[in-house]
Amino acid sequence: MASVFAHGQLRLYLLALLAAGPRHGYELITELSARFGGTYRPSAGTIYPRLARLEADGLVRRTDTGRTATYTLTPAGRAEVEARRADLAALERDVAATVRRHAEALRADVHGTLDGLRAELAAAAQGVRARPRGDGTASGTGSADRRAEADVLLRRFRDDLRSDLRRAASADALTDLTLDTLRAVLDGARRAVRATLP
Repeated sequence: MASVFAHGQLRLYLLALLAAGPRHGYELITELSARFGGTYRPSAGTIYPRLARLEADGLVRRTDTGRTATYTLTPAGRAEVEARRADLAALERDVAATVRRHAEALRADVHGTLDGLRAELAAAAQGVRARPRGDGTASGTGSADRRAEADVLLRRFRDDLRSDLRRAASADALTDLTLDTLRAVLDGARRAVRATLP
């Protein structure tokens, strides 16, 4: 957690999020994930103990309704947020810098993975072209079968990813970083596959 929040910063950030209105713990986790562009998502084991501490300090009030609990700032919590506006502005700058660092690292990782995939696909394609078929014919026969298999693979990929994206969108967690990554991955995959074609 130290790489994302310095000591006391998560506590302040939770207070700031609650200043916008009461939230459930899960809503706070989702909101934090959205603020970080999906590059960081705190666990329940990180958030709930801090909320309990804020409650013990008299800064938030917990209201249980059925199986969920809602957290609301107390007047003392609001006073702390107001008193620490400068710290909060610095924290927002830190969060933006962290998101940029995580996004750059992710992009570099994606590009590295795509470079490796391109090389593997090119090597595999070269091996397939060089290998004679068991019936003595060139490896170009059976093209219709391979095209049908490729269509199945593409359809499966599209359907699986669409499902994931819909789920993220319904949780309001679909970010610009996700779209940038999707563009980069698809562009790289297209180039890698085209490199195997004659």
